[in-house]
Amino acid sequence: MPYFKYKTNQIFYQIKDVKTKRTIIFIHGSGGISNAWKNQFDIKIRCNIIAIDLPSHGKSDKIAELNLELYVDVVRELVIFLKIKDVILAGNSLGGAVIQEYYFKYPDEVSALLLIGTGGRLRVKPQIFDSLKKDYPAFLESLEGAFSEKTDKSLIDAYSRESSEISPEVTFSDFTICDNFDTLDKTSTIDIPCLIICGIDDLLTPVKYSEYFHKKLKNSELVLIENAGHKAMLEKPTDVNNSIENFITKFL
Repeated sequence: MPYFKYKTNQIFYQIKDVKTKRTIIFIHGSGGISNAWKNQFDIKIRCNIIAIDLPSHGKSDKIAELNLELYVDVVRELVIFLKIKDVILAGNSLGGAVIQEYYFKYPDEVSALLLIGTGGRLRVKPQIFDSLKKDYPAFLESLEGAFSEKTDKSLIDAYSRESSEISPEVTFSDFTICDNFDTLDKTSTIDIPCLIICGIDDLLTPVKYSEYFHKKLKNSELVLIENAGHKAMLEKPTDVNNSIENFITKFL
């Protein structure tokens, strides 16, 4: 299993290496792991595919203080470690905040952004923080709300089991990062190609977030996925993968 070192910490990533320059790096959401992107390793277009466990998530080492700058630095360390020259960054929810911040910090290093169920501002409902503090099992049960009502319950249960392995403190930190994230004043300065994907049934980052992105991003494509919620990449993987393949073929 591949790891790279960030300072003294081991950071886990999954990779499909097809020996080409172009690489997509997928960043999971709050309280998530790299396995959220397991279906995206089936993308047919010729790209290396990477999904990372952010620090304190999954198989990566724990780091005491988690913040957006740390997550950006960790992703950049991976890019440097693997000597990636043509990088497409993809993120869901919190991961979308990470890749936007990466772009604002290193605009010349990113070829495109894949913004999946995310926004330029990611406010979190107070009841989410309350349940994380007081009743973690209730929070895990509430994860059903991240999915479309049409999504198979076995998929939701599997996601909840994976989420239960992340400590509530880490998930709380992730949601705090989201709640503090607001780059709407800079959104229109993003001038690389952007694919915006949103599940029509997404209650956490509703379609209006993605429509705002599409309006402000001069070089963007918007895809709305039917019968999908906040985790479209798990709920409708074929639709998401086809959208990514078509976007890369068209814009890159």
